[in-house]
Amino acid sequence: MRIWVDGDACPAPVKQILFRASDRTKIKLIFVANHLSHIPVSPYISIIVVAHGFDEADKYITTHANAGDLVITADIPLANDVVNKGCLALNPRGLLYTETNIKQQLAVRNLMANLRDQMLISGGPASYGKNDSQAFADELDKILTKFNKLKQ
Repeated sequence: MRIWVDGDACPAPVKQILFRASDRTKIKLIFVANHLSHIPVSPYISIIVVAHGFDEADKYITTHANAGDLVITADIPLANDVVNKGCLALNPRGLLYTETNIKQQLAVRNLMANLRDQMLISGGPASYGKNDSQAFADELDKILTKFNKLKQ
């Protein structure tokens, strides 16, 4: 298993949780972004900088992630793509995207985007908070625990 991170919009608390988890579990953690970001020095943590442009990081992750990998993203179309490849996808707020729920999540996302485009609604998700960080950490821990049990 490798952990891929859609790094351009990843909240700072999620990055810190992932840094600690990667070093603790010795699982490769790969940030993919269109700008260089500070990451700690670790044999398990790396960053790949892709070209500036629409969905370049998403395309890279979709191309390079393999079944069984974990992808951290709030981007529902990316989550859909990687779940279809057999990856796990985890939202920074702790929602695990699965084959069971990804199509519904994608439909809701598309509906909301359509309503915003028609100016029938405005705004987006609530700001990221401590409860979101805790939900993410809890779900990540479940995933990594399950992976470690399978590995043994």
